[in-house]
Amino acid sequence: MTERAPLSRKLSAIAESATLKVDAKAKALQAAGRPVISYAAGEPDFATPQFIVDAAIEALHDPANYRYTPAVGLPVLREAIAAKTLRDSGLEVQASQVVVTNGGKQAVYQAFQAVVNPGDEVLLPAPYWTTYPEAIALADGVPVEVFAGADQDYKVTVEQLEAARTPKTTALVFVSPSNPTGSVYTADETKAIGEWAVEHGIWIISDEIYQNLVYEGTRAVSIVEAVPDAADQTILVNGVAKTYAMTGWRLGWMVGPADAIKLAANLQSHLSSNVNNVAQRAALAALTGPQTEAEDFRLAFDRRRKLIVSELSKIEGVTVPNPLGAFYAYPDVTGLLGREWRGKRIETSLELADLILDEAEVAVVPGEAFGPSGYLRLSYALGDDALLEGVKRMQELFA
Repeated sequence: MTERAPLSRKLSAIAESATLKVDAKAKALQAAGRPVISYAAGEPDFATPQFIVDAAIEALHDPANYRYTPAVGLPVLREAIAAKTLRDSGLEVQASQVVVTNGGKQAVYQAFQAVVNPGDEVLLPAPYWTTYPEAIALADGVPVEVFAGADQDYKVTVEQLEAARTPKTTALVFVSPSNPTGSVYTADETKAIGEWAVEHGIWIISDEIYQNLVYEGTRAVSIVEAVPDAADQTILVNGVAKTYAMTGWRLGWMVGPADAIKLAANLQSHLSSNVNNVAQRAALAALTGPQTEAEDFRLAFDRRRKLIVSELSKIEGVTVPNPLGAFYAYPDVTGLLGREWRGKRIETSLELADLILDEAEVAVVPGEAFGPSGYLRLSYALGDDALLEGVKRMQELFA
């Protein structure tokens, strides 16, 4: 008998999402009765606002939503997304330049598929969201990490990007506010990077899904607002998941130049067709309805941000840059490494995360998931009491 043909080499090389893996492990322990507190998932703990849910309920009673609709999204939602893009990103686009996707991840995947050819290099500032390098690899591209540590507030410079650029460089990932660090580039920093990308004809994949979650009077200036000339070579990725506590609704989008969006639209027509119509109607309500509850969420995140930074900073050997966006703290924990804790010598942040889970029953994501070792990511999108209890456990562990 002939041996079965091998599985896909490309997919076999793709790693499971580290954040989802840690979150799943934490939930399994919780289900087994362990009092685990998890900072792993980037998921708001709030319920989706009721007016959004009501819009979905209403959509369920409309038979038009039981049918196929345009693969790129409902026209009325694409119009609303175009209006949001003008309002928050300072870029005027046509609805035809919008593709509605199954969450932000599909938009990220399709953006790389649209602009990356085999062997192309994509500059990837690190720390980075764990999905980016895998999505680049799925487009047959080569991720090139450009690292900025806590001393730079985790923000890369033009000089670093230029040092990493080669004739094969065709795209740059730009994320502000950042997952996993919460860092926000200033308007001047954003402008400098945008102008550099335009000078060299480099595509920009700009993930703006946290753009409305900013603090201390900070504004996340879109790269296409800072450098209008960049619009012809930029794809914006966004969605309703984080701002409106709608992670499970799976509704994202991508906005960009007509030719790139056409390629992404063609891909989606074969890949998934239209996003669930009920979710699209809910997203329409989110974008066009009252923003009061979204602002309440932001204020709650801000309160938790201050708390977690203050409490983590009390642990000797831990440095916590002040995150001005998203809902993550990304402490530098190199001061805890190379030491013995509870009878175990800890050399990496991966080992440190395992120790924290085993000894304190607290789940955090190690820096290895986002780039170099020596860091931890903690999402503060969880209840205030649990947030404080988890950090207290860590304080006791490293006392």
